Amino acid sequence: MSRLPGKRARPVLRGPRRSNAPGLPDEAIGERGPHRLHHLLSRAVWDEQAVLKRTVAWAVDLLDDGDGILIADETGDAKSSTDAVAAARQYSGSVGGVALCQVAVHLTFATSAGHCLIDRRLYFTKEWAADEERRELTGVPDELCFATKPHLAQDMLRTAGRQGIPASFFLGDEVYGGRELRSACRELGLGYVVGVRSNHQVATPAARLSVAQVAARLPKRAWQRMRTGAGQKGVRDYDWAMIEVIADDAPDGHDLDTGTSVLLVRRHRYTRTVSYYRCFAPGPVTLARLVSLVCRRWRVEDDFQDAKEICHLDKGQVTCWNSWHRWSVIALVAYAFLAVAAALERAAQTGRNDPAEADLVPLSSHELLRLRRALILPPPRRDRPHLLWWSTWRRRHQHRARLCHRRWHAYADTTP
Repeated sequence: MSRLPGKRARPVLRGPRRSNAPGLPDEAIGERGPHRLHHLLSRAVWDEQAVLKRTVAWAVDLLDDGDGILIADETGDAKSSTDAVAAARQYSGSVGGVALCQVAVHLTFATSAGHCLIDRRLYFTKEWAADEERRELTGVPDELCFATKPHLAQDMLRTAGRQGIPASFFLGDEVYGGRELRSACRELGLGYVVGVRSNHQVATPAARLSVAQVAARLPKRAWQRMRTGAGQKGVRDYDWAMIEVIADDAPDGHDLDTGTSVLLVRRHRYTRTVSYYRCFAPGPVTLARLVSLVCRRWRVEDDFQDAKEICHLDKGQVTCWNSWHRWSVIALVAYAFLAVAAALERAAQTGRNDPAEADLVPLSSHELLRLRRALILPPPRRDRPHLLWWSTWRRRHQHRARLCHRRWHAYADTTP
């Protein structure tokens, strides 16, 4: 991952500075302005990485059941301006296609007890990473260079390994099915279950074929119908098949024949839609085990949804590198607390075996937050003088911003 050549810097007259504070409840918590929260996110002296590391160690220790897994996936947050760090027109499934957004790769730690996000990396497009001017304006460190999403996931896996996070498998979708990331998993002692595209090539004992060709040649007896979980509308059943393939991702110094390397194929019962997964386990592995791992990959999607809805992971209206990382740490710490607390309460409910709780759904992070807001957290400030003061502050701030924008456009129109 070499540093991309940057564009030549050009003189810039800076326009109105955008706020580095996200949608924090400045008004609700009684502050007389956003300046303290701006300071916390941009200039205050504190180590956000150390905070995240201690939080992750606490959460993993309480959730660990001896069968932890790590799951990587990316999510995008829509933006209205390219002033924000790493904001560019790019694809993101969470925003529904190609749009102006920030994209970050996240890592989830999951067990049967619960799951939470434990790390993140902001993704730069090649063009954005090569733009020296925008890098300087947003405070991106000089040593950082363009890295693909699989490279970012690999970096987080190595970080998790150095922190001693116990995990047996890595899970990811088609974005994370490349050979280099799979090889890194084996080097770290992890098995993996990763999605691959239909044209992905595998070597079987008979021939080298695409995974679609392998699936087309499977006899009927190779398919097994297995339940993959239950949703709001009932159980979900798919047809599954497992085919032995020859490994192509052994790290240096490792034997290709070590472990179990297979291709897992899933077929929808009615639509006949087929999905493919490249799998490796350091030892013997069953079809049921691999199917359960495929189903657990969706834990990261649940984490994205909950972290955005209840901890506002996607609401950080920040411009700079430092502010983005601090805002994301604040959101991840809050979500880890709620996720772990809800998991502990679910375990206690199971242990109590109380008949009065037999007809209740398990406690969720959403419900736990409602209870804490009602019973523990102080109510937001809503007195008349405070609300009127904030109304005046907003109108004055908007007036100043309007004047700054007009001066900037006047300069831009007259500058050759």
